[in-house]
Amino acid sequence: MDNQINQMKEELVTGKITRREFAQRLIALGIIGTSAGTLLTWADKAQAAKRGGRLRFGIAHGSTTDSLDPATYENNFTIGVDYGIHNHLGEVDHTGAINPELAESWEPKNGAKTWVINLRRGVEYHNGKTMDSDDVIASFKHHMGETKSPAKSLLKQVVGMNTDGKYRVIFDLEGGNADFMYVASDYHVPIKPSKGGKISPTDGIGTGGYVLKSFEPGVRAFFARHPNYFKSGKAHFDEVEMLAIIDPTSRTNALTTGEVDTIDRVDLKTAHLLGRKPGVRLEEFTGTKHYTFPMRTDTSPFDDNNVRMALKHAVNREEVVEKVLFGHGIVGNDHPIAPSNPFHASTLPQRKYDPDKARFYAKKAGGIKVQLSAADAAFNGAVDAAVLYREHAAAAGIDIEVIREPNDGYWSNVWMKKPWGACYWGGRPTEDWMFSTAYMGGADWNDTFWKHDRFDSLLVQARAETDQNKRRSMYFEMQQIVSDEGGVVVPMFANYVIAMSDKVKHGTLAGNWDMDGQRFMERWWFA
Repeated sequence: MDNQINQMKEELVTGKITRREFAQRLIALGIIGTSAGTLLTWADKAQAAKRGGRLRFGIAHGSTTDSLDPATYENNFTIGVDYGIHNHLGEVDHTGAINPELAESWEPKNGAKTWVINLRRGVEYHNGKTMDSDDVIASFKHHMGETKSPAKSLLKQVVGMNTDGKYRVIFDLEGGNADFMYVASDYHVPIKPSKGGKISPTDGIGTGGYVLKSFEPGVRAFFARHPNYFKSGKAHFDEVEMLAIIDPTSRTNALTTGEVDTIDRVDLKTAHLLGRKPGVRLEEFTGTKHYTFPMRTDTSPFDDNNVRMALKHAVNREEVVEKVLFGHGIVGNDHPIAPSNPFHASTLPQRKYDPDKARFYAKKAGGIKVQLSAADAAFNGAVDAAVLYREHAAAAGIDIEVIREPNDGYWSNVWMKKPWGACYWGGRPTEDWMFSTAYMGGADWNDTFWKHDRFDSLLVQARAETDQNKRRSMYFEMQQIVSDEGGVVVPMFANYVIAMSDKVKHGTLAGNWDMDGQRFMERWWFA
C-alpha cells in the first residue's frame, strides 16, 4: 500500500490527479479517519508547493579548498551540496526530532547498545544503482580507521557493523546510546554507492533530490532535479544554483538586484533596511548556532586556565550582542549547549563582564599579551567582535592584538591552526552530538585541543543513562566543566537571519542549521 500512496503523491504533485481524485483513491484503498485527514493535509501543502524554476542561492560560505569528499565538509557551502545530492539514515525535522530518511525504521536493543536499521527499498542513486546495506557499511567505513574525518570521533563508539540481507544493517556500540540515530545521521555520513566495499568519495553521486551537474570549489555549484527521487512531494525546483558570495554587501546587492533569489547570513547592520525592500522577505528564527573564540589549550599561554578564565571575564557579552548581532541573539555562557537543547543548564550562573576578575586571573598568569585571529568568513562581524573584545580586555590590563585574516582559506589555514581565533558552530540537536563532535578528548573537530578526563567519562555515562534526571545532572556538570575549565569563549548565540524573494515559499523552518537545516533545495518552492 505504501507504494500506491507514494505513486498517488507523485501524481498529485506533478498535476496528473486533482485533490478530489486523491481523496477518492484514499477511500478506495480503505484509508479513512485520522490517517486520511493526515494525508489530505499533506495534499493541501503539496498542491501549494508548485514545481519548476531555478533557485539561485547566494551563500556566505565557500572556499577554493572545498571538496566533494564527505569527510572534508566543514562549511555551509559543502553542507548545502551534501543535502542536495545525498540522503542520510535519518533527518532532523523542524522540532529537532530525528526521523527515518534512507532508513525505513530502526530499533534499539540491548540497552541501546545494538541498533537494527531497516532500509528503504527501491531507492535509486543518480547513476541508476539501487541502494542497499553494503552501501551503508561502506559509507560508514569511510569515516573510520585511517581518516581525518570529523565523524571519526562520533563513530568511535561503533564496535561492529553487519548486514542482515540487502536491506538491514546492525550496529553494535561499545555502550548504550539513546541518541545514536542522531550521530548516525551526521552530515558527514551520507549514504553513497559502493563497489568492492568502498565508496568513491568525490564522485558527487547520491540518492538526493538533485543531481550535481557542476562544482567549482569556492565559486559555484549547479544541480538539476533527480527524476527518480524517492521522496514524493519534495525537490520542487527544476534546477538549483549555489553561488559563493562571501562579502555581505555584495550578497545583499545580489538579492535586491534579482541576481539571486535567497541569501543567508544577512548583514545585521542593514537588515532593517533590507526588510523594507519591495519583493524581499526577511526571515528570522532561533536554533543552536553560536559564535566562539576557541583557544588551543595545547599551546602557551592558553594551556594555563588562569589565562582562559581571564579572557572569559574580559568580554562584555551584552555589548557584543548589541553591536555585532544588533540584538539578533542572546549572550552565551562559555559552553555550546543552546537554550533550545533539552538539557540546557539554565541554572548555571551567567558569566558577566568583570575587569577586576579578569585582572586577577591575568596577574596569576603573569600578565597576558596575545593575538586573536579573525575573519568575517568565521561569522558576520567576527572582526568587529574581535576589536570590541580587545577594547573590553584593555580595561583589565590584557593586551589583545587583532589579526585580520583573509576570508578565503580561513578554515584550512587559520581555524585549528592559529592559537586563538574566531569560529561559528551550527550546534547540534542533542548534547551528546555537540560534545562528541567538538569537546571530547581527541575529537577531530576539538578546536581547543582540550582534554578533560572527568568530562570524557561523563560523556560516555550520559549516553547510556535512561534516567532523565540523572542524565540532566550529568549534562549540567559537563556544561559547568566546559564553562569553567574549557578552552572556548562563547560570547553569544545568534539567531538565523536570512532573506529571500517573496516568490520563494517554504514550510516551518528548522533551526538545526542555516537555511532550513540546510535542506532548502528539497523543502522550498516558488509560488
